Amino acid sequence: MAGLSALEGAALALGGMYMLVMGLLGRPDSPQQAEMGGLTLIVLGLIPLFAARGLLRRRSWSRGPALITQIIALPVAWTLLRSHGALIPAGIALAAVALTALVQLVRPATREALGIQGPRATPEA
Repeated sequence: MAGLSALEGAALALGGMYMLVMGLLGRPDSPQQAEMGGLTLIVLGLIPLFAARGLLRRRSWSRGPALITQIIALPVAWTLLRSHGALIPAGIALAAVALTALVQLVRPATREALGIQGPRATPEA
């Protein structure tokens, strides 16, 4: 689970670095947009990386950012799947990783390992 989150974070950060370098050295249509997009992806990549670190250390707070990252990844995967060419396999891979991570994050065993208590039953009067 932490590995999947780290994988997503690393992919975002690497994609951001690529966009940033291409914005500086390449010939994009809009260098400012490429540079800002690259910086944005790098910063967004930090979220799942911090969540992965927290999951490895079994910190209960890490489940929230990890869940949010997976939920956000699903529409991105859908967009990639509806595109053409080489982006379709990327969409398949992203969807598979996001769904697998979501299933793992909501399992009762994961909640227990992170010390997250489920909903409490109210005592009957």
